[in-house]
Parts: sequence; C-alpha cells; structure tokens
Amino acid sequence: MLSEEAPNALIEWESHGSTIIKASFETKIEGITMNAIQSFASTNDSNNNNKDKSYERLQSNTAKHPRKGLTILMGNLNAKVGIDNTGYEDIIGRHGREW
Repeated sequence: MLSEEAPNALIEWESHGSTIIKASFETKIEGITMNAIQSFASTNDSNNNNKDKSYERLQSNTAKHPRKGLTILMGNLNAKVGIDNTGYEDIIGRHGREW
C-alpha cells in the first residue's frame, strides 16, 4: 500500500533477474534519492555458482547508488545460520537454526 504521494515520487523501477527489484524515489530533500532494493537470496542448499551470481548482482546494484542518497536493502537474504550472534546482538537475534 502506497501513500497518495508515492506514485508521483517514483523515478524508476528496475528488475534485475528473478530475485532483485529496485525502485528509486524522489525525497522531500532536494538532491536526495531513496533507492529501495528488494532481494531474495538463494539458500545454502543452492549451487555455489548460483549463490555467487546472486550476491554479485546484489553487490553491483547497491554499489551504483551515490553515497549522498539513501539506499534501503530489504528482503530474504538467507544469510543467518546458527544461533551465535556474538558481536551483533543489536542487529541479529538468536533465532537461527543450530546445525
């Protein structure tokens, strides 16, 4: 669900393969663009080549954006395995599966 202003703020959207979509929006601050990147990463069960390509594509998309802008990365990145969050307690919960 978007606000009434959101469609007018949309600059562009791009699909990058079947797992990444990006939308760029104008913000109320002149010269600042917000880039929302939605990604679905391969699981550990996927073949390594597919996983590498997926993360390379994601890295390439996030690196394109100017540092002055705002980039929001969201999605299912399938990156947490295990319950050890030592050093990352503020950003990662202890809800992973212990193998």
